[in-house]
Amino acid sequence: MRLSAHREGTPWATPGRRAARGQAGCDVTLSASGLRRGYVAAQPLAFGVFVYGVTFGLLARNAGLSIVEALLMSATVYSGSAQTATVSGIAADSRIGASVVTMLMLNARYLLYGAALRPWLGAASIPQAYSSLYLLGDSNWVPSMKARAQGESDSAFVFGSGIAMFLPWLGGTLHGSIANEWVADPKVLGLDLTIRLELLPLFLAVTLAAFACRAGGFWLMRFVVVTPRVQAR
Repeated sequence: MRLSAHREGTPWATPGRRAARGQAGCDVTLSASGLRRGYVAAQPLAFGVFVYGVTFGLLARNAGLSIVEALLMSATVYSGSAQTATVSGIAADSRIGASVVTMLMLNARYLLYGAALRPWLGAASIPQAYSSLYLLGDSNWVPSMKARAQGESDSAFVFGSGIAMFLPWLGGTLHGSIANEWVADPKVLGLDLTIRLELLPLFLAVTLAAFACRAGGFWLMRFVVVTPRVQAR
């Protein structure tokens, strides 16, 4: 497998400086055009993600989170089901440990998602691979794997489809949070833009748990698949 890239003014368009062998048996590229294809391919799902984000924003505000806190959770955790469970725990005054365990259970499927993407993203650089994993979700994993099965060889497709889901998720969270404020106070004065310091440890813990699930399968496949091949040579 040869890793090639073209300079197009983006982090995904770095010069191809070396050949890298992956595990999929075909050429893998990293380019801005691949990013655009991924972004466009995921657009049919964007509205549904936006609506889901609105729902989370409403739930987060009802649980007592500020607008900034709701946005911070959506930007760092980026998992609708896990975030919903976490804000329910906040409303019930649950401990951090319970929230982390819930997060790990709900996001365990990402271990398989990351492992499935290893043959594709394994040829990318660490920043490129892990930025794609950070934006990995149900809505962009499916079209990415479908495109891969149809012959898509550009790893930036995963990142582009992730952006297409991440932006409406944040936008939906913001709209839901503000809509809740309108319902509570039609004057929309004094929007709650604070963040409570006591919530920062919780946010950090669930963020690390969420990313560990996304990157865990991808990282483990390095030893399960790659290491035995190296030792056999």
